[in-house]
Amino acid sequence: MRVGSVAPTRVVIIGVSGRMGQALVRVAGELPEVRITAAVASAGSASLGRDAGVLASVQPLGVEVTSDLTAALAAADVAVDFSRPHATRANIAACRAARRPLLIGTTGFAAELTEREIEAAAGEIPLLIAPNTSLGIALLSELVRRAARALPSEFDIEIVEAHHRMKRDAPSGTALALVRAAAEGRDLAPAEAVSRSSAGRIGPRRQGEIGLAVVRGGDIVGEHTVLFAGPGEELRLSHRAGDRAIFARGALRAAIWLRGRPAGRYGMSDIVDLDHELS
Repeated sequence: MRVGSVAPTRVVIIGVSGRMGQALVRVAGELPEVRITAAVASAGSASLGRDAGVLASVQPLGVEVTSDLTAALAAADVAVDFSRPHATRANIAACRAARRPLLIGTTGFAAELTEREIEAAAGEIPLLIAPNTSLGIALLSELVRRAARALPSEFDIEIVEAHHRMKRDAPSGTALALVRAAAEGRDLAPAEAVSRSSAGRIGPRRQGEIGLAVVRGGDIVGEHTVLFAGPGEELRLSHRAGDRAIFARGALRAAIWLRGRPAGRYGMSDIVDLDHELS
């Protein structure tokens, strides 16, 4: 993290009118290493022209919400995207053209964007894709990977995730990342190993199957539990988010880290020293 005499990291927030966009504005006030220089919303947003700070219910920032991402990037070091999945391709293109690092916290864009497009972008700019920007989730993913590798195959793996009723994608991007971590630990292909639900199933579960269940209701910020159920014993690895601010803090810390990195594809696991944390 850059401290001392180094200038604050200038951040563009894409999707500032959303829950996470406003949380980023609020949390930025806690971090002297960050300065919000631009705030972007969609062309039809009712937030256009408003002060980003006022929009987030904090002190005015002197930053007017705009829909012109290209202009916003001109005076920024890093872009942080928490907009809608359909906008991801255009946001990546704008950052590639401006040669600006991009953190994508938006989830559910898999149907909109190919892996080839993502890798092409990562060949030109630092690109950090984070379905969950919590540092705790970054550590949880590694714990899941290591547990799946260490425990014998008789331990069945079940992943349960819960979010608020307004969340658009299901399962969550975080749950899918945990599926990938568990599958990697077992040397399995995630697409072949995962079972989305046991509802209506007849007969025993398949050997090596990774169960995935989704809960949507109320105002749950985010809960993820990975259950390793073996003969006579269980191991549960869980993370519960009680405040959306944890994701905002993690995203801004990641943005600071991303500034000045070489082109490449990164994840939240690159932000924390997992081997040090687990030693």
